[in-house]
Amino acid sequence: MILKRLSLLNFKNITQADFQFDAHVNCFVGRNGIGKTNALDSIYALAFGKSYFNPVTSQNIKHGCEFFVIDGQFDFSEKEERIILSAKKGQKKVIKRNGKTYERIADHVGHIPLVIISPSDRDLITEGSEVRRKFIDGIIAQSNSTYLQYLINYNKILSQRNALLKFFAANRSFNQANIDVYNEQLTDYGTYIFNERKQFLNTYLPLLKRRYIDISGNSHEEIGLTYKTKISAENYLDLMKESIQTDLKKQYTTIGIHKDDLIFTLNDYPIKKFGSQGQQKSFLIALKFAQYDFLYKLKGIKPILLLDDVFDKLDENRVTQIISMIMRDDLGQLFISDTHAERTENVVKANTKNYKMIHLN
Repeated sequence: MILKRLSLLNFKNITQADFQFDAHVNCFVGRNGIGKTNALDSIYALAFGKSYFNPVTSQNIKHGCEFFVIDGQFDFSEKEERIILSAKKGQKKVIKRNGKTYERIADHVGHIPLVIISPSDRDLITEGSEVRRKFIDGIIAQSNSTYLQYLINYNKILSQRNALLKFFAANRSFNQANIDVYNEQLTDYGTYIFNERKQFLNTYLPLLKRRYIDISGNSHEEIGLTYKTKISAENYLDLMKESIQTDLKKQYTTIGIHKDDLIFTLNDYPIKKFGSQGQQKSFLIALKFAQYDFLYKLKGIKPILLLDDVFDKLDENRVTQIISMIMRDDLGQLFISDTHAERTENVVKANTKNYKMIHLN
């Protein structure tokens, strides 16, 4: 799968732009604030129907404009496809594939497998559990449309249950029958999501360990990834029933898959506390390359890989190592953004002759 052409209109700070791409490596270069990351983000948006950096659609429309359009031409094994994402203020986003509008954007997710590596990935280690849940949910959703729909349904019902708990508190009332309906629905969707997450991690962890050794060059460091949860598939409903007094007191749902977390470890210790900066960086890169391996293995299509501003957080040797690994493993089409054109080109051309420099000004 190759992105051959990209046209942008009023997307973030880009008024209008047209790009033709190389099938291997493409480098967006230019000064800070010129739109390099936004160009990469537009490719991400074609795959997921939303920005990676700002999911609020209206805020991705260029200031002073009423709409944006992202238009991409893809080559799927010599079969061309055109994907258009557009949004107008006050209206729902629209995704069209070969002229046909999706009824739901969720139906498009997974059609264009894609992985992004960004300086903001550090949040996976430093921030709260929601960031890590979104990470694994995003991977599974690309490969399992039922999972994505169940996750959407779960979050909708969770919001309704929380609103009901607040209503009970405000009105000093309680209705067990209403709570039971939500408990059963959350249990049905939550149990499926729980089982799929566990199954995914069983497949993903060996890929992660292999990539960490590949990137760090250290086979003596044992990394781990543990799924932290208070529930099990067998007692989900019972735990929800038992938590009702706590839920009423706190006015939100305290038990469920929306509270689960991933614990990243290095030699059995939390990498957040005990990992060096270099070890944490290697771990984060391994997370993303394992994501790539998982999607490729499952879908049989090489995902597009986006490297956003990688020199910002990684030294040149580490970036060279990443590019070398991508070329060695023939990982498909790559897009890079950086402020220094000469630095980027030197790293890329040391590994491949097939690349294109795109200067933004």
